[in-house]
This record gives sequence, C-alpha cells and structure tokens, in this order.
Amino acid sequence: MKKLLFDVAERADRYIEDISTRRVSPSPEALKRLELLDVPLQDEPMDPAAVLAELDEIGSPATVATTGGRYFGFVVGGSLPAATAANLLAGAWDQNAAYDVLSPLASALEKVCTKWLVSILGLPPNAGVGFATGATMANFIGLAAARHALLAREGWDVESQGLFGAPPITVIVGEEVHVSVLKVLGLLGLGRDRVVRVPVDDQGRMRADALPSISGPTIICIQAGNVNTGAFDPAEAICPIVREAGAWVHVDGAFGLWALASPQRADLARGFALADSWAIDGHKWLNVPQDSGIAFVREPEHLRAAMTARAAYLIVGEGREPSHYVPESSRRARGMEIWAALRSLGRTGLADLIERTCSYASQFADGLQAAGHEILNEVVLNQVLVSFGNPELTRRVIARLQEQGTCWCGGTDWQGHVAMRISVSSWATTEEDVQRSLDVIIRIASEESKV
Repeated sequence: MKKLLFDVAERADRYIEDISTRRVSPSPEALKRLELLDVPLQDEPMDPAAVLAELDEIGSPATVATTGGRYFGFVVGGSLPAATAANLLAGAWDQNAAYDVLSPLASALEKVCTKWLVSILGLPPNAGVGFATGATMANFIGLAAARHALLAREGWDVESQGLFGAPPITVIVGEEVHVSVLKVLGLLGLGRDRVVRVPVDDQGRMRADALPSISGPTIICIQAGNVNTGAFDPAEAICPIVREAGAWVHVDGAFGLWALASPQRADLARGFALADSWAIDGHKWLNVPQDSGIAFVREPEHLRAAMTARAAYLIVGEGREPSHYVPESSRRARGMEIWAALRSLGRTGLADLIERTCSYASQFADGLQAAGHEILNEVVLNQVLVSFGNPELTRRVIARLQEQGTCWCGGTDWQGHVAMRISVSSWATTEEDVQRSLDVIIRIASEESKV
C-alpha cells in the first residue's frame, strides 16, 4: 500500500506540475486513446499498480485542465493545494459522514466549518448547515426546508402525507432563474412550469417593482450572481416586502454569494442575509475539489424536519448529526476539504482570491473592448460576456478557441445575443494566463472576421 500511495502521489504531482504547459482541452489523439479503456473485464485480479498506471497514462491526457489557470468555462474553480491534499487524505481515511458515531472527525469538522462559513458570509450564526454535492443539491435542501415550513404553517405534514391534497405553494422566480433551481422544483413536486416569472432588467436582475402580489404559501427564489452577467437581484428591496407577506426567500448563490467574503465586493450582496435559506458551491469560488455544495437555513428545525430519517438500528447522539441536514445518509466527508481550504486561506486569503479573480475578469473585458469587441454586461464580478460582431462569427471564435487549446471559454445565448462567456474563478489563474488567453482570443477573432 505504501508503494502504491507514493506512486499515486508522484503521478498526481506530475499532472499538476504539467498543467500550465499542456492544452486545456484534451487533444483528439488523447480522446481517441480512451478506447483503450473499453476492454472486456478480465476474470482474474490485476495488480493495483498496473491499474493505476493504466488509468493515469490513458486517462490523464484526456482530462480537461480545469485545475489549471486558463479554464474559464462554467464557473468551475480549481482545487487549492491544501484542499487537494486533504482530498487525498480523506480518501485514505474513507470516513462515512452520516452520523457522529461513524466519524466523530467528519462531524467535528462540519461543526467548525459551519461556524466559519456563517461568520465569513454574514449569515445567521444559528443557521442549520448541510454539506452536499453542489449548488443543485444545496438548492434542493433549502427549498425542501421551505416546502416543509410553509406547509406546516397550513397544518400539513408534507414529509408524512406527501403533496397529494396539500395546500398549493406559489413559487416566484426571475425570468433568468438558473436551470438548477427549476430542476429542483421538479424534484420537489413543485413543478418547473408552475412558477411565476418576474421580468428582469438589462443585466438579468429581478425587477423589484414587477413583483406580483403575494398571498398564501409562497417561495421566492432570488439570485446572488447571474450565471451570465454576475449581476445580483436587489435583495435589499425584495426581502423585506416578501417576508412581510409571509413568503420564504431562498437564495441561489452558487458562486455570487462568495462576494460577501470580499470587503470590496460585499456591497453587491447587500440584503441577501435577510433571506430564509441560501445555496452555495464550494467547488466554484472556494476552490475545493469536486463535489462540494453547502446549504444554509435560517431556522434549522425546518431543515432537520425535511431531512431527518430515523430507524431503530441508527445510533443518534444528542448533538448535531450530519445526515439530519442533507438527503444522503452514507456519504463522503466533504467538510474535510472545506476545512482545509478555509484554514489555509484565512479571511484575507479568501478575500484576495475573490478580488483577484474579479480583477482578472475586468482585465479580460478591458482587453477585448480595446480590441474592438463588444462587452455585453457590466463586469461587476467574475463574469464577462463578449460578442465578436454577429452570432455566426461569435460561434466560430468560440469553436476555434476550444479546439486550439490555450484556454477554454464557453458560449451562451443571452437577451438576444450570442456571446462568449468568460468565468474567472480559479486560484491558479495568473495575470500571465489572462494575457496569454487574451492574445489568442483576439488573434482568432481577427482571423475569423476575415473568413
């Protein structure tokens, strides 16, 4: 085992060392070699060292270099050194984070991370916090707690009785609601198409003056960080109005809520602490390994009521039991990487990570604008939308860039525009990475405009 662990450490180190010099997207040749993994399963056991070698030698070249400094797609962060190392150690420990009795360590780290996170983000100190797979599941947790609380007020136990015959719940979203929220509403039986959509402004922010009147059980979902523009819904205007009407406010803050960790950006998220539940990603701007999401609920009893399951054989202690805050019972101990990331960064390091990546987004926008290309959004955070003149040309530039391999940016259709979408969220990105990427984007755009 010792020899195998040394081997994997060497292979992992080599991969990380080479990440800055390799293509961001895998080459066609590397993708073709993936066929070598598709073999009939042999009858006899295989040497673990040979298994690892095969996986590394065929698999590593075919990965997307999301841990490097030039991946700007889908708001995917890298993985901090301390978080990567903690992930490897967590794999060796193989802790089951369901109950305190299964892993006192995993349970203790979640408690510590809970205190650190609510403090960093300025959320209620007594909030219930669940550590999940990502913002989709964190949205699920927050909205499940909302469903419980609203129906309990109506005298309905949704966990026992289900939704058949239950009082209806109105769900209000912005016109540019993230697809993960709609997916969650479908999973919760609240319906993707039953939502009331509120118009948005030219940055995708929900218009507070266009809110519908509220009566009966109601959830309103607001955004901290529009997935295209990075814009924030006006929580300071929305939250007092709708909470006064008895509605539950849920925040989809997958990446944008981390702005609260940066003194220079915190004003963007004014008023979001007034909500009832919040969802955020760890594997985006906190830069911990996939997969990591965190749900916060102001009144933890609603969260526990929605998530807790009991059985005679389960040993439940007097304190916080991790599985009472998330859908899963047996699960990976994700709190370990979050603890390592926060412990290694500290408050100032986390603030610097947020501010530095935002400044790189501005560098992208300034460079592209100076080259004559149209920036479509107000660059207030880490998101940049750029058009290269017309939809066809923009799509060609995106395709060429992804194929070329120096960096990776995605595309989007937003408010009638086809755009390249640049998301800067990795601790590994440097000013040199940005400039190198800018040079390639501008060159490709120039070449394609002459076609």
